[in-house]
Amino acid sequence: MQQTLILLKPDAVQRRLVGEVIGRFEKKGLRLVGLKLVKPSRDLAEKHYAVHKGKPFYESLLSFLTSGPTVAMVWEGREAVAACRLLMGLTDGAKSPPGTIRGDFGLSVQNNLVHGSDSTENASIEIGLWFKPEELVAFTPTDATWVG
Repeated sequence: MQQTLILLKPDAVQRRLVGEVIGRFEKKGLRLVGLKLVKPSRDLAEKHYAVHKGKPFYESLLSFLTSGPTVAMVWEGREAVAACRLLMGLTDGAKSPPGTIRGDFGLSVQNNLVHGSDSTENASIEIGLWFKPEELVAFTPTDATWVG
């Protein structure tokens, strides 16, 4: 089973969209194996966004992620990375189709509500930044035969 990191960024938390967004991942059939509410440190934000270091928008990304509470989650399931990215929609909410998280709730490019790992390799790295191994819970849900 594939795992991926999903972050509900400070704008999603402040706008009280946490339950709505979690519900979308659950309804897709993914399994929640890690969940916590954190206020990311600058150090964690720098590590998370290291790939963007040196880009003009880097500092604003760090400021945004550290500006308030973030819900960090690990979801698991068949093709979890791709499935979550489809549910999230395009980075720019104004260009994202209706039915996606960003298409239904976002207009901004930077304040785009949610982060999802873009590959299995990055998912592994990002999960390691946000979670200790003992914070992830392995289990077999009773509906596993129905959703894959």
